[in-house]
Amino acid sequence: MNLTSSLSKPVVLAVDDNLDNLVLLEYQLATVAHCAVVTAATGESAVNLAHSNQPDLILLDILLPDMNGVEVVRQLRQSPATAGIPIVALTALARTEDRDRILDSGCNDYLTKPYDLDDLQAVVIRHLPQYCPL
Repeated sequence: MNLTSSLSKPVVLAVDDNLDNLVLLEYQLATVAHCAVVTAATGESAVNLAHSNQPDLILLDILLPDMNGVEVVRQLRQSPATAGIPIVALTALARTEDRDRILDSGCNDYLTKPYDLDDLQAVVIRHLPQYCPL
């Protein structure tokens, strides 16, 4: 079931193993970016929720406890059902080599933690322009 079909808002899957970060991200997406939010705290649950909810965008922490975000991206890109979903890495890994490796893994974009709220909103607009009329 695609949640977007029943809602007028885009659906974003937010993935972070830090509960405080996840709650803050969910709040920011709901209030500032006006998105419906599905959350996951592990890579395995992120993959499962992406398949079952077909979100319009995935914001993905790279350092997860069970499988890293690069592996999550690999699994999502291999499945026809999730291959086209835009994925934005949201990570504390800030070195140029990390950024390049993450983008090369199949992420569409990259935000470094701590991120600026304006940057979060810009990345949502960039990847979901159909939901963000100017």
